Amino acid sequence: MRPMRLLMFVVLFALRAEFSSGQEASKIIDQYVKAAGGAKALAKIQTLQLDGNTQGSGDAPPGTYTFMVKLPNRYYSEWRSGGRTVIEAYNGKSAWRQSESGELGTLLGPQAVEVEAASQYYNARFLALSKKKISAVVKGPATIGGRATIQVELTFATGVTWQVFFDQQTHLIDAEKATIAGLVREIDYDDYRSVNGIRVPYKLQVHRGDEAFTVNVAKASINETAGERVFDFPIKSQVKLPDLKKLFEEIDANQKQIDKIKENYAGTQVEDETEYDKNGKVTKKENNEYTFFYLNGDEITTLVKKDGKALSEEEQKKENEKTKKRIEEAQKKEKKKEEKEEKAKEHGKESKEDDEPGIEVFLRVSQFVNARRERFRGQDVLVFDFEPNPEYKPKNLEEKVVKELAGVVWIDEKAKDVVRLEAYFVSDFHLAGGLLANLQKGTGFTFEQAYVNNEVWLPTYVEAHVGVRVLLVKGVRVNVVTKYSDYKRFNVETLNTINKPKDAPEGGVKPQ
Repeated sequence: MRPMRLLMFVVLFALRAEFSSGQEASKIIDQYVKAAGGAKALAKIQTLQLDGNTQGSGDAPPGTYTFMVKLPNRYYSEWRSGGRTVIEAYNGKSAWRQSESGELGTLLGPQAVEVEAASQYYNARFLALSKKKISAVVKGPATIGGRATIQVELTFATGVTWQVFFDQQTHLIDAEKATIAGLVREIDYDDYRSVNGIRVPYKLQVHRGDEAFTVNVAKASINETAGERVFDFPIKSQVKLPDLKKLFEEIDANQKQIDKIKENYAGTQVEDETEYDKNGKVTKKENNEYTFFYLNGDEITTLVKKDGKALSEEEQKKENEKTKKRIEEAQKKEKKKEEKEEKAKEHGKESKEDDEPGIEVFLRVSQFVNARRERFRGQDVLVFDFEPNPEYKPKNLEEKVVKELAGVVWIDEKAKDVVRLEAYFVSDFHLAGGLLANLQKGTGFTFEQAYVNNEVWLPTYVEAHVGVRVLLVKGVRVNVVTKYSDYKRFNVETLNTINKPKDAPEGGVKPQ
């Protein structure tokens, strides 16, 4: 699936998914907000920074700790001890980490999502959680360090969960527990003091994986200036961007060749779709398995299993008939396109009427920062972040959609292809002026590929988190994860790798 096609799929899929904090949780959260300084005071916090010294258990050497967040979604955590430095950060577009060995890299998959959730959590301060698409549910009483607390579970739009324990006496946060960058992290808070009218903990007990240390905060700062480069990928590891106009044009021009190579492959894809109610509880879950192959750049799929069960003979026959129709439609579409191109050539013109928007649209609508070179799936790739260009005025639907996106992209310059793309909507996107649907801020998707047979990048993973309000009434939240596997090389003329109707000729459904 091409990145732009995936993007438009997310927009169309928006016509399908809602949530807000439960009433019981809202009461506990309101008590916390009041105890922490009040909603007005918390809403005025633009930046928060904690600087302190650490002491590990046993003979572990002392160290330093820095924590910084900045609205709307910047996050930075740094721990130094015994010559080791661990940094985790989110710059609003991508998550990155410096490991104990000093290695720098962009985080992928669940680890990236977890760090992004941390940025949302620490900047939200429990204000208007439903608008931020964070649900809250009371899990019950719990004892933390001998203190009676109430446990509340937060669920983010991406599915990440965060456990928060509120003190039943002070109503402040006693502890948090979450998985961040793949490691379970527990923090116990104590010694709250007032800073600019806000209650801030000056003692932290941190358990990070197998590590445990105490942080004694030396300085807590609120609304002090924090530059963007604090959260960005370190400059020393960044590189100069190549000529993006030329690169993007080459990627788009190369797409036809890539589509032809992809027609030599078939595989299996499994799609998991989960729908949630307003409290973050699962209301619907579906699992479908398909076989598929490529034709003229499109995926031609055939459903073979529902919720782990193979289709009946009659059901499978119907699905195979649908596949035959898709093949015929794809061929007619391609033939019509070729005829238009041929007619245009006869008149000395170039037909672009039916061309699908490519990655080049990002060049017009977005601006790019934090370029770096990394390894991805064993290949050298160029990585950079993108964000809306505030000076550009979009001219069509595709540009309007891209104008609302921020994220990070991985490109194989040698293969001229996008190998991974993460993007999310920085604000609500209104379809038909909001009358049809409102695609909610934070809706996002991930598209990932693998280099197969040392000749072509093929999809391996697509994930979409969609929050939408339809017709100004119904709100829905849906997560869809599609995994691709079992790629086999074949010729599209002999579709032996897909389920064929029993009355089909040997070799399967043949394109005409």
